[in-house]
Amino acid sequence: MLRNPLRTSALLISAVVLFVAPRLAGHRGSSAAPDLTAHEWGTFTSVAGRDGAAVEWLPLTGSVDLPKFVEHLGPIAFKAGLRGTVRIETPVLYLYSPNETSVDVNVRFPKGVITEWYPHADRVQSAEAVMNAGMKQQRVDGGIGWSSVSIDAASQSQPAFPREPQADRYYAARETSANPLEIKTSAGPQREKFLFYRGVGSFRVPVLAQPEGDAAVHVENLGEAPIPAAILFERRGEKTGYRIAGAINRQLTITAPELSSSIDSLSQDLVQTLIAQGLFADEARAMVKTWQDSWFEEGSRLLYILPQQFIDSVLPLSIEPAPSKTTRVFVGRLELVTPATHRAIESALAKNDRATLAKYGRFIEPILTAIKQSETDSRKSALLQKELDAVANAEIALEVQRRN
Repeated sequence: MLRNPLRTSALLISAVVLFVAPRLAGHRGSSAAPDLTAHEWGTFTSVAGRDGAAVEWLPLTGSVDLPKFVEHLGPIAFKAGLRGTVRIETPVLYLYSPNETSVDVNVRFPKGVITEWYPHADRVQSAEAVMNAGMKQQRVDGGIGWSSVSIDAASQSQPAFPREPQADRYYAARETSANPLEIKTSAGPQREKFLFYRGVGSFRVPVLAQPEGDAAVHVENLGEAPIPAAILFERRGEKTGYRIAGAINRQLTITAPELSSSIDSLSQDLVQTLIAQGLFADEARAMVKTWQDSWFEEGSRLLYILPQQFIDSVLPLSIEPAPSKTTRVFVGRLELVTPATHRAIESALAKNDRATLAKYGRFIEPILTAIKQSETDSRKSALLQKELDAVANAEIALEVQRRN
């Protein structure tokens, strides 16, 4: 039986339209905006275990460093009870355009959950989804989306951004020439210089770092792309030191720095490193100013630049219409339990020196765990276990608060 080829073609076209149309609903399609540029920076914070790889950890603190207008996934205590290998901190997305325009922005987080954001987002995975997944971030397909983000072409104007009387690191990210943005909500418009979000995830970071006594730290690149740059930093009281390493293709041993440097010198070097990776100068300064008090606190850590292809794989970003150029510069922060940290914690526990323990802040639980795993002295091990029991009790209290 012969078929009418025109009728067959019409049926095929109809079928394609029916298949594709639902997927295009609510989207602008794959359009491009040649005058639009997107720049993003953020931090991936992890803690190295005995083998140098990032371990799951719990900070036991909520979002105490953010203004109250920032939105949260559940109460602040909710995030404090989320375990993960990576805490994605303060990604801020800047948009630049000489023309007034509107874009849709979506960030997927397949192995994590979004925990804070501003301005108001149209789509964020729910707290119930996290609860139902038993707090296993790798089982939650997280993400966030903003629709119809208005970009003000008059980038020199400064609309009234929300601000609270007390100082907050959040505001430093506004000190750039990025275009002001506006989101319309049922309660009125929300204005900001960027799109902001944070999250907690469970995935492997592309770096492994193991101290070699007090002399050096051995670093391995676990990914396919080179690590563009790395800095080994150490602070003991008022003394600080750092050593800059070049690109890490496979592995590298970094000699421990002498504690004879200044924070100002390191800040300047970090700014230049970030500029070399593609950030504008004011963006780089804003990033360092935002995290200066945290990156340079007590202890030892490896600060490294994450390859953009790794960022794109764990935190896919989509902007419609598409910018002509998108630059994403994320700093990895890997906390290290060096022999110096080991000795400082042991001494503080023996003296019940709470002030010294407090210097390690949100990292105290994974640090105590790593030290206990390597301890052979039964008396010291008992002190560590007592402190870990106190941490566990605090964790239980948080879990009760979170579920209530």
